[in-house]
Amino acid sequence: MNNVRDVIRTTFVSFRPDLLYRNPVLLVTEISMVVSIVAVIFNGFFQLPFTADYRMFYISVIVLLFLTLLFANLGYAISEGQSKSIVDSLQKFRKEAMANLISGEDIVPVSSSTLKKGDTVLVTKGEDIPMDGEVIEGNAYVSEANITGESRPVLKVLGDSVTGSTHLLTDTIKVRVTSDPGETFIDKMISLVKKSSRERTPNEIALTVLLSGFTLIFLMVVSVLYAESAYIGLTPNMEFLIVLFICLIPTTIGSLLTAIGIASVNRMSSFNVMAKSGRAVESAGDIDTIILDKTGTITMGDREAKEFYPAAGVDRADFIRYCLACSQNDQTREGMSIVKACRRVLGDIANDEFQDYEFIPFSAVSKFSGIYKGDRYVMKGSLRALENKYGIKDLSIEGICKEISSRGGTAIPVAVEGKFVGVIEMTDMLKPGIRERLELLRKMQIKTIMCTGDDEVTAKQISYEAGIDEYVANSTPEDKYNVVLSEKSRSRMVAMVGDGTNDAPALAKADVGLAMNSGTAAAKDASNMIDLDNDPTKLIDIIFIGKQILITRGALTTFSFANDLSKYFVILPAVFSSFGFLGFLNLLDLTNPLLAITSALIFNTFIIIFLVPMALKGVRFKPSSVSELLKRNIYLYGIGGIVLPFIAIKAIYVALASFGVMW
Repeated sequence: MNNVRDVIRTTFVSFRPDLLYRNPVLLVTEISMVVSIVAVIFNGFFQLPFTADYRMFYISVIVLLFLTLLFANLGYAISEGQSKSIVDSLQKFRKEAMANLISGEDIVPVSSSTLKKGDTVLVTKGEDIPMDGEVIEGNAYVSEANITGESRPVLKVLGDSVTGSTHLLTDTIKVRVTSDPGETFIDKMISLVKKSSRERTPNEIALTVLLSGFTLIFLMVVSVLYAESAYIGLTPNMEFLIVLFICLIPTTIGSLLTAIGIASVNRMSSFNVMAKSGRAVESAGDIDTIILDKTGTITMGDREAKEFYPAAGVDRADFIRYCLACSQNDQTREGMSIVKACRRVLGDIANDEFQDYEFIPFSAVSKFSGIYKGDRYVMKGSLRALENKYGIKDLSIEGICKEISSRGGTAIPVAVEGKFVGVIEMTDMLKPGIRERLELLRKMQIKTIMCTGDDEVTAKQISYEAGIDEYVANSTPEDKYNVVLSEKSRSRMVAMVGDGTNDAPALAKADVGLAMNSGTAAAKDASNMIDLDNDPTKLIDIIFIGKQILITRGALTTFSFANDLSKYFVILPAVFSSFGFLGFLNLLDLTNPLLAITSALIFNTFIIIFLVPMALKGVRFKPSSVSELLKRNIYLYGIGGIVLPFIAIKAIYVALASFGVMW
């Protein structure tokens, strides 16, 4: 009920001229309504014929102009109401909680509102995470249902980001706070939705300028008609000219333009994607190159240790012990999977031999991780990285790696003190339906590029199975950035997805950068969209939504200008046939000029309310090439926009005449 009241209030508040100035079509419509009211009140001054029939005509003009503004404002108010609902739902989750602040050796209970960036807190099972942060120790399952709506808990490991007000379901983790009060993820989302609902996109601004130009042109045309009528001795009827002016300017698209812009951001929000601006949404519709990670985007992402292949002369149990040693402190999902697989074979052995070794975490630059003590080491990672780092080479190990890669798996060789001791085979399956979705991108003439840290053989096999256009094997963060630069140098619009700090430069450079909510703060700051569901494949859906938004604006613009063209050939002949010219163009035989004008104005008013749902929901979108979409627009909304006014205005004219309205 409150939402309905807000929509009604916004609808009527939007009549204020200081709010309409950004939409010239609606502003001149309101001015025309005011002029009509003044002309009726002071009809003697304006020399208007004021018989009973004319009086009803003038009143109907005023009412229809009011309804035109009302329906236009209603579309805007509904889209604003949707934005307010999103903000209200986010504000419900913004709550204060107690936090266990780690201060030196002590744990101090404090309010979450007092936490600041850089603080470290301890969160235990059953507690809410007090503030946005990054996991620096431990791993646990977190419920993000209040943010994403997804009931399934999410595993958070070392380096993952967590969102304030989400709930810890298992274990204990240490979190480093990454935001100050008022700058949390929820705070930013609230701010972004409020901001985006009032921010106009470049296309919207360009279309507004075009509509302003048409409005000015027709204002000059009507002014000339007024002057010419007076010159040839006719008494110019101001109401005729006002209605003629309103029917000729593109009121349809002018009325829906703002609603389309706001609804586009709302549509992304309802899809659990927060767009930082309308420009980002608009850019999604123009994308013609998409850069995808392999793991988690094209494949399932949860790579698991499948098999252990010891090198010649190496005992299998010894090799698995080495695998356990270099992985037991590795809190990545891959590392945890390897430990789990090793434990299945070895049981709960202590592995004390490597107790004093120091751990080296995996990085995208080094491409390996493991343990070392002095010059002794046990490392796992990329074959080339280990060969280059330690100057070792083994043709049999390379053969095992190629064999694993040829079947789409990931080979992780293990090196110990100057030699390879074996290879771990990691498996990862293609996401169900990914090939079909990528085929839809190809139909839209969108180029796909896969960046993966895997070797050439694996990258080639996966790209073939998934239907990827191009791939970059042994990819580094710099490679992603260079791919973005390379594509943009060809004047292509680029989209990419990322979640790590090392993805931030490429995310910032891409036209559409989608960061995961579970990603690092740097990645989220660099991107212009954030996915609350942490689903990298959603970038494909975002492009579909962006295309639909552009198609909707294009379809309604085409329809608006097409039906304006029809109204020229309906109204002008009917009006000027009584003066003895243009009568031969009166194809609909509208013999009563007043009734013809009224019929046209009724159509002009009520077509807006029928198009509001289309503006808010978007037109039906079928992935296809630009030329096919253009043809569909022309046939359906261009020709349809020309034919419909002829049929509708004639039907309204006949209906009014049958009810005895013959002023």
